Amino acid sequence: MTRRRGAVDAVLLEEVRARLAADRAGVGSHPLPSAVAAALTEATAALGARGVLDAVGVVTAHVTGAGPLQPLLDEPGVTDVLVNGPGSVWVDRGDGPRRVDVHLGDEAALRALAVRLAAVAGRRLDDASPYVDARLPDGVRLHAVLPPVSPEGTVLSLRVPRRRAFLLEELADTGTVPPVWLPLLRRLVAARLSFLVSGGTGCGKTTVLSTLLGL
Repeated sequence: MTRRRGAVDAVLLEEVRARLAADRAGVGSHPLPSAVAAALTEATAALGARGVLDAVGVVTAHVTGAGPLQPLLDEPGVTDVLVNGPGSVWVDRGDGPRRVDVHLGDEAALRALAVRLAAVAGRRLDDASPYVDARLPDGVRLHAVLPPVSPEGTVLSLRVPRRRAFLLEELADTGTVPPVWLPLLRRLVAARLSFLVSGGTGCGKTTVLSTLLGL
C-alpha cells in the first residue's frame, strides 16, 4: 500500500479484484467488507492483520466506490466533487468549490475511474459514447465527459444527495419558496393532488420535490 491519501498499490488492487471476481462472495457490484478482507489476506501476507483492517476501506473504494474521491464523498457536508482532468480536483462543502490535493494518477487512471463509475450506474462510457449522466446506487449524481469533447482530459462531476430533506420552513427562510405558499403546499400534499414542479437548471426543483415528498 502507498502512503498517499486514497491511493493503493496497483498490482495489489488488481490481485484483489481478480480474487473477488473468482469468489462468489465478490461477484456482486458491492462485495462485503469481509470478502475484501479475505481477498487482501490471500493476496499478501505482508500487511498483517492490522494492515488488512486499515486497507479494507481504501481497497473497497477502489473496487466498488469512487476510488481516491470516495473519502470526499463520505465527508459530512460535501455537496459536490468536481474533477477537471487528473490534476484538478475541487470539493464543495456548501460554501463554494475549493481545490483539494487528491492524487488520481494519470489521464488513463482517471478515464478508467470514470468508465467504471458509469458501468456501476449501468451506463456506457467510451469513445463512441463520450459522455454520461447517471445516478450511482448510493444516490450520487454522476456526470462524466471524455476527450476530445473535454480537451483538457476526462472530467467528472459527482453531486452528493442531501441526507435529509429540507423542511418547508427552511425553504421559506432561504427564499426558495415564498412563505405565503406554505399553507397551500401543505394542503396540496394533504389532498393528494397531482402537481408539477418545473423551472430552470439549478433553481431547486429536486429540493422542493424532496421536501413535498417528505410531507
